[in-house]
Amino acid sequence: MNHIENFIKEISPKLTTWRRALHQKPELGFTEYVTTYLIGKELLKLGFTIYVGKEALESSERMGVPASDYLELQEERARTEGVEDQWLEKMKDGHTGLVATLDTGKPGPHMAFRVDIDALPITESNDKGHSPYQHEFQSKHDGVMHACGHDGHTSIGLGVATYLSQFQNQLKGKFTLLFQPAEEGGRGAKAMVKKGWLDGVDYFVSGHIGIRDTKLGMIAATTDSFLASSKLNVIYKGKAAHAGLEPEKGKNALLAAAAASLHLYNIPRHSDGETRINVGKLQAGTGRNIIADEAYLEVETRGQTTKINHYMLEEAKRILQSAGGLYNVATRIETVGETIEAACNSEWIHWIKEISSESPLITDVSSSMSLKASEDVTYMINEVQKQGGKATYMVFGTSLKNGHHHSRFDFEEGVLEVAVDAFIRLISKLSRH
Repeated sequence: MNHIENFIKEISPKLTTWRRALHQKPELGFTEYVTTYLIGKELLKLGFTIYVGKEALESSERMGVPASDYLELQEERARTEGVEDQWLEKMKDGHTGLVATLDTGKPGPHMAFRVDIDALPITESNDKGHSPYQHEFQSKHDGVMHACGHDGHTSIGLGVATYLSQFQNQLKGKFTLLFQPAEEGGRGAKAMVKKGWLDGVDYFVSGHIGIRDTKLGMIAATTDSFLASSKLNVIYKGKAAHAGLEPEKGKNALLAAAAASLHLYNIPRHSDGETRINVGKLQAGTGRNIIADEAYLEVETRGQTTKINHYMLEEAKRILQSAGGLYNVATRIETVGETIEAACNSEWIHWIKEISSESPLITDVSSSMSLKASEDVTYMINEVQKQGGKATYMVFGTSLKNGHHHSRFDFEEGVLEVAVDAFIRLISKLSRH
């Protein structure tokens, strides 16, 4: 396995360079125009066949696609940042992300890898102790940040692609890399699944940096406790009025939103498993002396199973509608994202422990880690398993000074090497099956 160790040593500087370049240009779900372009250009150099835009996504299966005027604004931004017009035309109207394939021409298994590429609506810290700020690769996009490690995931995906390109003569079978947009909010995976990219896949692997504050070199071979989730946008429409002169003529959307926000947290917990509810955003009103005629909420539910999440979702909708009725305002609820439950195949525990014994970078393998969060990769896991394939979702350990979705989120960049090492050792092992 010396060729793997030599490869990791050679690719390591590129992994860091890719990660830092991507970190500086974070993009929200379905606006990852620059990210998709940079990934695609690298993959073309490596000899992959790539599929972009509607070739990669089933357009109608996307969820929570931004408004057209916002997409146009982001497309123009991408153009100023160097994305070629022919690429923008393919990605037009939020058709970001891409799929890359490589066929060795030799009979063997079909392996697929999913990489998420989107960022979050968070303003990155300019604290001097924050590594991206200290080393001058902090976000250049106001209010947008890679605060969950997807810049690292994309770098790992490019590292795996580089290995496949360089060593394809020593491998068997077919390989598919899915660089997925809009993981945040559970909006993008289903659109790739419905395009058929996972048909006939024998082995499917994805994973995540961090999750828990752990040691570099630790790997969790599987993940459990994916929470099914639903994401809702809620708009209350009331009637404005002068708060002093004619308060009785107003219909207060702000009060409806405030009441709903409080009562949502009173949904009874479910006896069959864990539940979550969160109101992440509330916007309402225009001035202190005006009855607020509009309010906007961003809400999510989660459940240990798809069935339990459905319970939370229905209760949340009931409360949201009731709050609107209480204050005599119109209520509109839109589902803008969704994830389902999934379970990893246990065979991966043995396989990953086996390859870890050969790796100088993997120091500890845990059979599983409890995620306690939601991921739309579950659509892909279930699709592969439905067809008889084996799927897992790994976690790669790193110390975390601050948790995910924090303005000072960062990770040890050595984890990029660990993840690429694990993936390519699995490729080397399973391509011989």
